[in-house]
Amino acid sequence: MCLAIPTRVVALQDGAQALVDVGGVHKSISLALLDDVQEGDWVIVHVGHAIGKLDPAEAARTLALFAGLTPQEAP
Repeated sequence: MCLAIPTRVVALQDGAQALVDVGGVHKSISLALLDDVQEGDWVIVHVGHAIGKLDPAEAARTLALFAGLTPQEAP
């Protein structure tokens, strides 16, 4: 299973890197797979790489869905 997380770009860094905010935690990620990412953009991050851009409304909907998930007990 793969999981990609919507994150907001906080700052652009050298070498196709960016600092993103993941639920209040700042993390450096690679932007090598995307063009034209700016501060404030929302990107989907998988294994430390931005793999797509998305609009703020879609990011908010996805994060709200994640927030509503609860752990399930094993059968």
